[in-house]
Amino acid sequence: MTAVALASTTLRRGAGYWLAGYRAMLRFDLASSRSWLVTFVLVQMLMGAGMAIIYGFYLGDLPPAAATFLATGAPTLAVMPLGMALLPSLIASRKIEQTYDFMWSLPVPRTATAASSFTLFTLLAIPGVAVSLAVAGWRYDLDLRVSLWIVPAVLLASLMSASVGFGIGHAVPDPGVINVITNLLIFVVLMFSPIAFPIGNFPGWLAALHRVLPFWHMANVIRAALTEGLVESAWRSYLVLGAWTVGTWLLAAWAIRRRR
Repeated sequence: MTAVALASTTLRRGAGYWLAGYRAMLRFDLASSRSWLVTFVLVQMLMGAGMAIIYGFYLGDLPPAAATFLATGAPTLAVMPLGMALLPSLIASRKIEQTYDFMWSLPVPRTATAASSFTLFTLLAIPGVAVSLAVAGWRYDLDLRVSLWIVPAVLLASLMSASVGFGIGHAVPDPGVINVITNLLIFVVLMFSPIAFPIGNFPGWLAALHRVLPFWHMANVIRAALTEGLVESAWRSYLVLGAWTVGTWLLAAWAIRRRR
């Protein structure tokens, strides 16, 4: 009996066990999302293209600097709704369908389950980012300089969005309240965040608030990877995003531990 228990403990620890759990959860997440995955990717690409074009209709003819600023904000607008709206909505639907407890009863590390969600929603974000940049470059006749910094910038922005959605989805017990919070959050972020326009256009108190909130910083790190001279001190934005990501994952971890 002792040998069996020891073997079981050994099998359930270490990098190999974690990777096996991660692969299993990724297959599970892909299989459970197959009914909406292709449709959502197409919608995400259309959203990315739409975000790159629609602000140009509002603002009319733009000088090159303004057009570049607008175009490089579009990828952030494409990434943000995925983690902050779709992910918590998915968690809410599992609570409604009473499959939420089943997910956490699976014999895999909970960090592997979280990593699988991040991977899926990052992959979903990539088509929208690519299309938004391509359409923006064509629409405003821009020559964007994509650097290798685009990889950590998009990954961190996606992780930030997913961490907020993950934290809300698990910390709020009522699925109806989750959907209300996420819809309100997306509305506020899309309408009142300095992503597609300079933060200096905001009143002082609102600009100061956004220097603490993560949304402006998400646009900063992506914009810095695509341009030169439009972003100052991008490292500060990386630090702020890192702090928010750690804080929201700690919130999610606290909510998940309560279910033990």
